Amino acid sequence: MIEYFVLLEWLHILGAAILFGTGLGIAFNFWLALRGANVAVIAAAGRATVIADFAFTLPAVALQPLTGIGLALGAGYPLRSPWIVYSTILYLAAGACWIPVVFIQIRMRDLAVKCLRESSALPEEFHRLARRWFVLGWPAFLAVIVIFWLMVARPS
Repeated sequence: MIEYFVLLEWLHILGAAILFGTGLGIAFNFWLALRGANVAVIAAAGRATVIADFAFTLPAVALQPLTGIGLALGAGYPLRSPWIVYSTILYLAAGACWIPVVFIQIRMRDLAVKCLRESSALPEEFHRLARRWFVLGWPAFLAVIVIFWLMVARPS
């Protein structure tokens, strides 16, 4: 039983690290690219961002609730414990921000690639999407930070 619990704990921590680290890393990389005016750089960063979200973030998003429930039950914590309930609410809130962000990133990537092919400037739609992307990223990022605290502190 201990080996199973340790494996679950390791997977949960690994998933959290991937979720947070990849999310922060790709967001920072894309944000830096967006600050410049180089459409080729923006298109390349957009491609990498979309790939990273599907290759790393999405599997971690799926892993977290599965391992979290297993850990809570294995450790004897009721799933209605306040820190678990608050973590779940924040996780869902972060997801409610992240899901539209994924579609925004795909559209931004496509617009940047099209502009690169046509040697044209990024349209106003791109800039509007970039503002939404930035605004939606903050609550998701802050929610994950609070979830980390709740997982460690487990306040009653």
